[in-house]
This record gives sequence, structure tokens and C-alpha cells, in this order.
Amino acid sequence: MRYLYSIRLLCLLLVPSLLVAFSPNESSAAGKAVVSDVKHWSNPNYTRVVIELSKKAVFSQRLLKQDPSIKMEWRRLYIDIKGAKLAGALKKPIPINDGLLKVARAGQYDNDTVRVVLDIESIEDYKVFPLSEPFRIVVDVTGKGVAPAPPPPPSIAPPVASEDAAQKIPRLEGPKKTEIRKAKEGITITQQLGLKVRKIVIDPGHGGKDPGAIGRGGLKEKDVTLRLSKMLRERLANDSGPKIIMTRDTDVFIPLEERTAIANKYDADLFISIHINASPKKTASGIETYILNISNDEEAKRVAARENATSTRSVSDLEFILNDLIRTAKTNDSVRLATAVQERLVKGLKEKYGDTRSNGVKGAPFYVLVGTKMPSILVEVSYISNPNEEKKLQDEKYLREVIEGISTGLMRYINGPGPV
Repeated sequence: MRYLYSIRLLCLLLVPSLLVAFSPNESSAAGKAVVSDVKHWSNPNYTRVVIELSKKAVFSQRLLKQDPSIKMEWRRLYIDIKGAKLAGALKKPIPINDGLLKVARAGQYDNDTVRVVLDIESIEDYKVFPLSEPFRIVVDVTGKGVAPAPPPPPSIAPPVASEDAAQKIPRLEGPKKTEIRKAKEGITITQQLGLKVRKIVIDPGHGGKDPGAIGRGGLKEKDVTLRLSKMLRERLANDSGPKIIMTRDTDVFIPLEERTAIANKYDADLFISIHINASPKKTASGIETYILNISNDEEAKRVAARENATSTRSVSDLEFILNDLIRTAKTNDSVRLATAVQERLVKGLKEKYGDTRSNGVKGAPFYVLVGTKMPSILVEVSYISNPNEEKKLQDEKYLREVIEGISTGLMRYINGPGPV
């Protein structure tokens, strides 16, 4: 009896330890990326799906072709994420039903892989690419009604590209002087086709928990961009022109990929993101306007890294992926739009503020412009890090002149070339 009692006591002592050792808790999934959420934005011609993760992970994607011998109701696109585990809240299917995608589902495919499956109703093209800090995987799907985009690459590169691989990709520069000259002389695709600019999306940079750059006097970029964006909305509304949509009109945080998705969801004709510049050099000053592009210019990379809230290394990783994404017809129109806004903004400010400096039209890889389906620009209005320009950014008269310049540039782009 004593022997049996000792065995039972030993089992009672050991069982809890065995349960801890073999239960599927965090210790067995240590170091894995957690797939925490799947979000989507859509219209009948476009859907953006964003997969949110707790850390960077390697992933692959595959589109299953329709097989007549297999009775499948829908085609499927799936993304396999290695070294990942699924958050418990994501075990239910996410209905989309927008005419392009039926549903999104996420599941633990095996112990080391999370698979996200998109059931497809009707698509013409798709792209899959990562964004970083925090890491997320973006899936852009387009359908009939949207101009065909360049075909996707045969495979998605890992989130971190090697130095050697990056060297093999032809690098694209910012807009040349000849491009800017042609932009001033030519007419836009919109004008050639006799189309109307019906909707403009204005994007006030930063917001909420993301203050953006902060001046020496305490002025926050997020407050100035919101003020300028509201003034621009009011100015354009007075012209009884296009419908104006704001990505935010309060002090809230909106992820960069969501801002792009808002513009695409509303099928906007133009997208303008408003920011305030900053530099470690307090003497840096001026106005500059950006389009989505690749550049060897270190200053442009620094600005992109700051606005992306990421590192210059991550910008280099993004460049590797962007080569396929930026070669679209809208690039030329974006250059024309950027040129019109930059020239009118600088000219108007110089008439009242003689020390205004033009830093030109540049190209850089900004997350907020990735995937936009319309001519898109990002305007850096003055340097909040420059004490003199920080004071100007608190002056209502200066802000009105900035808005007058931007709105005049937009109207010049919309209406075509005319007297400067």
C-alpha cells in the first residue's frame, strides 16, 4: 500500500510539470511572428487587404489557377507566412463580398506557417508587398474598371533583400529637368481624354500618437498639417469644384497604408499628402514636392525615412520591391501635378516672403503613396526645425499664402497649361 501511495503522490507532483512542458503556450511558439489582424478596404474595382504581424517574417504567395477537373466555386490567392502563429481572434472568416473578393480566411497551416487565403470572385491583377515598422503584408487587388497595371513579378522577394540582389535591379531616378519641362508644356492624360477631376483626397500627415516632426518652440507637424488641410478643403470647396475627401479631420492616428486605401476606395482623381519638413540642420529651409519614385539622393531618402517612421535601411528594402510598383502611367501625371503645385506655391510665397527657397520636385519611396491609383504627390511645406520657418507656420497669413499656392497649382494642373 505504501508503494502504491508513493506512486500516486509522484504522479500528482509530475503531471502539472508535464502539462506545462507540452502545452501549446508561448514557450513553444517563442520567437514567432503573431498574425494579429486582417483588414480590408474596397470599392467595386479595387480591394486592399492588410495582414498585420507583430514582427518581420518571410512570406510567399501563390494564385491557384482554375482547374476544370476540380469543382471549386472560387479561385484562391494564398499567402504563407513562415515562422508565424495565428492570434485566436482571427479564426473566423472575414466576409468581403465586394465583387472582387468573397472572403478572407486565416489559419495555422502547420506548426510554423500561417496561411491567409483570399477567395476570388473576379480580378484582373494583384500585387503583394510588405511594409515595415510595424511589419504588415499588403495585398492590392484590381478588377475591371481600373486601367491594367504592369504584371506582378514572378515571385515576391523576401522582406529583406540582399545587397547583391538590389544591385541587379535597375535604379530609377527622381524626375529630370526635361521631364519637368515637358510637364509644363504638355497636357495630362485626364485632359487628353476629356475627363473631369471629380474627387480630390487631402491627406494631413501624421496625427494622434504620431506627432511627426516637432519644432524647437514645441510646434507639432500633425497640428500644422491638419490646419493646412482644413484650409485647403475650404478653399477648394469655395471654387465649387471637385468633391473633397479628408483622410482625417481630427487628431487621430491613421496607418499610412490606410490613407492610400481611402483614396482608392473613393476612386479619387487626385491625392495630395501634406507634410512639414525637418532636418538636423536648423538652417535647412524651403519647399519641396515629391512623387513616388526611387532616388539616389540621400536627402530624399532621409525625408522618406522620416515620413515613413522607419529607418533608411528599410527605405532601401522598399526600393527593391517598388521597382515593379512605380512603373505606371500615372507617374507622368504625378510629375505634372507636383510641378504645377511646386511652382505656384513657391512663386506665391516669394512675392510675399522673399527668402522662400524652392528645393524642387523630387522622387522618393513614401509608403503613403504606394499603391495609389491616381496622380499623387506629397508636399513638404517649410522646415519646422528652422526657427524662422517654425514662426511662419504659426502665422495665419503665411498659412493662407501656402494654401493659395497649393490650390492655384491644383487648378493649373486640372485646367491645363496657361499663363503663369
